Amino acid sequence: MSLWEYANPVKFMALSGRVLPFATLLAASCLFTGLIWGFFFTADDFKQGSTVKIIFLHVPAAMMAINIWIMMLIASLIWLIRRHHVSALAARAAAPIGITMTLIALFTGAIWGKPMWGTYWAWDPRLTSFIILFVFYLGYNALWAAVDDDDTAADLTSILCMVGSVFALLSRYAVNLWNNGLHQSATLTVTERSPIDASYYTPLLICIAGFILLFITLVLLRTRTHIRLRRTRALLARGSA
Repeated sequence: MSLWEYANPVKFMALSGRVLPFATLLAASCLFTGLIWGFFFTADDFKQGSTVKIIFLHVPAAMMAINIWIMMLIASLIWLIRRHHVSALAARAAAPIGITMTLIALFTGAIWGKPMWGTYWAWDPRLTSFIILFVFYLGYNALWAAVDDDDTAADLTSILCMVGSVFALLSRYAVNLWNNGLHQSATLTVTERSPIDASYYTPLLICIAGFILLFITLVLLRTRTHIRLRRTRALLARGSA
């Protein structure tokens, strides 16, 4: 069985309908467990106090904000190369979720930054690239809304997505590229031992899993909605012809 079979809207709707209940349950379980554990059952940091617990929201949201854009890039490339409507609609469905994740990351980062840096905002390389990514998210969403023809909108937003991916990557690697910024090094790394205390590490991983599952749940729901809207418009167009 080929993965491309699920680019067929009928098969996608059938598969996503089976996956959604499990994804929803797992997302709710992980978010409830991770956030309750992190905020109520971990000790305050000796230096940052209770402010450090913002990582249980900030880190997963920031990771998702960047990776959602990368998912949109992959879906957009599939649309441009193979012209699968489900991929274009999935990218469209992901954009508002990415906007929300970016806002959560910016807001929680500002809450943490005030007591730690003495300011809610600084034109740090990573923060600057992140706010630009947020503007691209808004532009992507607005472009879909501004163009009536879905295929034309998918083409234009796919090009915009490729341009915006530069800032998604900068948001991810700015700390490594510019060491003189205020933003600290990455909280979680693959190649090195995590700099955070072990008592925070497990609930943080659970929160990250919860955010990933939440995104899967929401993007499936929104993609299914866009498919239904597309079918409805097609039926209405046939009826009026």
